[in-house]
Amino acid sequence: MLKKIAAKVGLSLGVAALVVGGTSGTAGAVEGAGYVGYGYTTSGGAVWCAQTLVNDAARKAGRAQIAEDGQWGPKTDAQIRWYQQWTGSEVDGIVGPETGNLLLFFGDKDYGGEYGHCYWYLPSDWRLGAMGVPTHLT
Repeated sequence: MLKKIAAKVGLSLGVAALVVGGTSGTAGAVEGAGYVGYGYTTSGGAVWCAQTLVNDAARKAGRAQIAEDGQWGPKTDAQIRWYQQWTGSEVDGIVGPETGNLLLFFGDKDYGGEYGHCYWYLPSDWRLGAMGVPTHLT
């Protein structure tokens, strides 16, 4: 009897968390996933994720890749700007929610996507359908 009550309480709390989390309107895939680039995060896991995922796109496009060293510099900035131009996004060199969406959605599935490692590091709001994602990226 106690196990059934505990299971119902757990299920109710889980549903409540999904409802609250789904309507919170946060700009990050995970609370605290900040912007990446000059003026924001310039080293660490978030930068490595941006480098890894943008390199996946560069590989698919036949473009040279950059070092995946977790340090934001001129080459990473240029590669992100190329990616933004290639995807038809605003070219500002910053990985914000729009660029984060595209990197996560189209990048290497081991690192991107909703279940990949980088989901926890890059800003995203997961509204790709509303963004009119270009078909040349798939």
